[in-house]
Amino acid sequence: MRYRWWLLGATFLFVAGTVIGTLPFTGIGDFSAEGIATIRYFGDILTSLPAPVIALVIFMKNASALLLSFALSPMLCLVPVLALTVNGLLLGSLSAIVAQQESLGFVLTGLLPHGVFELPALIIGEAAALSFGAAAILAVFRRRERELLLPNLKQNLKYLLLAIGLLIPAAIIETYLTPLLLA
Repeated sequence: MRYRWWLLGATFLFVAGTVIGTLPFTGIGDFSAEGIATIRYFGDILTSLPAPVIALVIFMKNASALLLSFALSPMLCLVPVLALTVNGLLLGSLSAIVAQQESLGFVLTGLLPHGVFELPALIIGEAAALSFGAAAILAVFRRRERELLLPNLKQNLKYLLLAIGLLIPAAIIETYLTPLLLA
């Protein structure tokens, strides 16, 4: 299957998760006071660190999530599917909550500058994970597919490296620019 179909599938899963996350009847956005306090607590710890460390932590968290998803993708592609839908659900539900408390403009100001890099990185990386995972699963059952597995791995590693590369400016923008825009 061509990579662009994996990109479309990954985009669909992420967008579907985001839309579902914004729906009021899902109950996903019903965060308890304890949950919000926990998020603030970890946010306060992170923001107390020097900016370069914050950028490195953000980058490492996002890059390790993509690498783990790629490595575990041969297990029925469950991790990439969950990564796309759960990230979409969280983005949708948190955006809906913040938009109600602040404004849609506030949400877009907080997301768009670094999201221009981070969201494509997520979709490109998870599409590569889906493609490799599906190829690995097929290689178990079809001899012809075994010969295609290594070229598939090499091609998808290139997409994964592209995605990880996009996470670098995303982390820098999220650390240095986003707080200035939201202040």
